[in-house]
Amino acid sequence: MAFLRRWYLPFKHISASVLLFVTAVAAAILANSPLAPCYHGFLATEVCLQIGNFNLFSHGGHTMTVLQLINDGFMAVFFLAVGLEIKRELLVGEFSSFRKACLPFIAACGGMLVPVIIYALVCPPDSPGGHGLAIPMATDIAFSLGVLSLLGRRVPLCLKIFLTAFAVVDDIGGILVIAVFYSSHVSVSYLLGAALVFAVLYVLGAFPATARKSLFIAGGLIAWYLFLQSGIHSTIAGVILAFVIPAHPRLGVGKYIERIRRIIRTFPAMQPEEPASIVLTNRQIAKLKRVESASGRVISILQSLEDNLHNTVSFIVLPLFAFANAGLTLGGCSGELFGDVAAGVALGLVFGKFIGTFSFTWMAIKTKLVPMPAGMSWKNLAGVSLLGGIGFTVSLFIANLSFGETDPVLLNQAKAGILGGSLLAGTLGFIVLSGVLPRAAVPAVPRSEA
Repeated sequence: MAFLRRWYLPFKHISASVLLFVTAVAAAILANSPLAPCYHGFLATEVCLQIGNFNLFSHGGHTMTVLQLINDGFMAVFFLAVGLEIKRELLVGEFSSFRKACLPFIAACGGMLVPVIIYALVCPPDSPGGHGLAIPMATDIAFSLGVLSLLGRRVPLCLKIFLTAFAVVDDIGGILVIAVFYSSHVSVSYLLGAALVFAVLYVLGAFPATARKSLFIAGGLIAWYLFLQSGIHSTIAGVILAFVIPAHPRLGVGKYIERIRRIIRTFPAMQPEEPASIVLTNRQIAKLKRVESASGRVISILQSLEDNLHNTVSFIVLPLFAFANAGLTLGGCSGELFGDVAAGVALGLVFGKFIGTFSFTWMAIKTKLVPMPAGMSWKNLAGVSLLGGIGFTVSLFIANLSFGETDPVLLNQAKAGILGGSLLAGTLGFIVLSGVLPRAAVPAVPRSEA
């Protein structure tokens, strides 16, 4: 089993990325096949979860469609997972100190700013496509790490850490953009209700006796519904929920080990004269349940929930999102692919991401604001900067917010720019890294040094 685990882990990001790619391709094929009416009809199907007059899946008095449920509901789970990752990085990860956070933060700022400038040059803010300025900002963590994983052990640890860190900052930027620019007709009463829910959850999380994962899930569902009605995009509820979930375990590791040893010492053993049995005694079961309870308390709710959500998000939520949103139409009135929006998005992802990430990192290191991480070089930094142009999930999400309800032609162009730009950026990044990385596996660099 240990061998299988060592074999599987390097390919985990690849498998998630492949599934995401396959569902995106399937959506594009269906959207341009004789089954297109069925595909679009399915996404337009209304979804109802109703008790009496109350419908959980309603927005502004209207029942949500499958597409809206995926984008406003399932994606809230995705942003919850992103929020948990951000909180963990702030507490103990790459953002836990100024020295660790500085370089990826600077790189991400360049990687967000320059693509927006390039997009604005192609599609000025006062043009029909001006609402899509934020589309080329984001880096897709799953796809970019999946491409990086194709190179196996040739990739230094510092590159994986750097790519993950600045992609997380990109996600923070995308979250802020969604919260500020894609909210309208804000209802204060619903927001106050959501704030009260989060305040109660925070207080409950402060006491070990009341900190329960089920309470946070139930409270998060209530807060999501309130955000859905408030005018602030409902996915923001997932991010805020992540920050009220306690990160400290209810039982310290030292006390846990002491408790387990005490239970083991008093564990009822079989008597020598008793025949071997697969049936445990009641006392043995009681002792094992105490071990199970203690084991659950030593893992924080944050880590436990992050672990629970990882496969759900990677293999269910994101593929569903890709299937619902990557249906690029090649013909008909909505099939105008090659327009200003498509060019702005593609240029922003391929050139903007590379220029912004690489140049800001170069300036930060050359001015001695931060040192060059051990194991990183200008050549492999160039390759990773290109991989930053793989903007799929959050880019499609922002594209849908920008044009989904107003202009299907521009939405189609945005999808073309995202898919084409991401594919080109990923291919170029892989080619560059394949050429500059050593042919043999590199020795591991300690995380603290990287």
